[in-house]
Amino acid sequence: MRLADQAAIVTGASRGIGRAIAMALAAEGARVVVNYHRREDLAVAVVDSIRQAGGSAEPFGGDVSQSGVAESLVAFAQERFGGLQVVVNNAGAARDQLLLKMSDEDWRAVMDLDLDGPFRLCRAALRPMLRARYGRIVNVSSVAGVVGNPGQANYAAAKAGLLGLTRTLAKEVASRNITVNAVAPGLIETDMTADLGPARDALLAAIPLGRPGTPEEVASVVAFLASPQASYLNGQTIAIDGGMTSC
Repeated sequence: MRLADQAAIVTGASRGIGRAIAMALAAEGARVVVNYHRREDLAVAVVDSIRQAGGSAEPFGGDVSQSGVAESLVAFAQERFGGLQVVVNNAGAARDQLLLKMSDEDWRAVMDLDLDGPFRLCRAALRPMLRARYGRIVNVSSVAGVVGNPGQANYAAAKAGLLGLTRTLAKEVASRNITVNAVAPGLIETDMTADLGPARDALLAAIPLGRPGTPEEVASVVAFLASPQASYLNGQTIAIDGGMTSC
């Protein structure tokens, strides 16, 4: 088990990609804090699944876009598991609209969760990681942050900003044996992508592999980046998109 005796935080882990990441890290031996905002029932179900498989997990309710929640989340992980080695910033939301019709509220809400949340959690997590001179931070961005996507100016801007945060932080903390990397999923089978309508067909046509990805395929890459075996990967963005952005 590559993550035996390590403690991990996964935000937005009650369903979809976050759930798959929490399960994958636990399968590698990590003790996982399953963060959620609204769906406590789903988060508890994730924790139960991990425990039934012989792993260790605890739920933690809190909106990471709100001030003070990140610090409480890190303190909770340290209290329950005695440290913090891995952070996965996965929580995110989209409020799609053409820019001309986008409200300030829709812009700000996506920025608060998708960019400000990871900033706050990275800042809080770095304190114990710097003391321990070890850490793995993985940020879940999106291909929208790499190539843009009509109707998603707020989401694409936040996810692009997350890549800038990843590259900069990777340079700031590398000397302390802390790596910071990102993944950029493409079309993945989740609740968020289930109702795309005709846009889904257009996205599928742009994928050389000809199919959407699964949350587990994203989770397997994240688990590797969180492991000691990824010790020489730093400041990188790995597109998990079936080749969509390579063509």
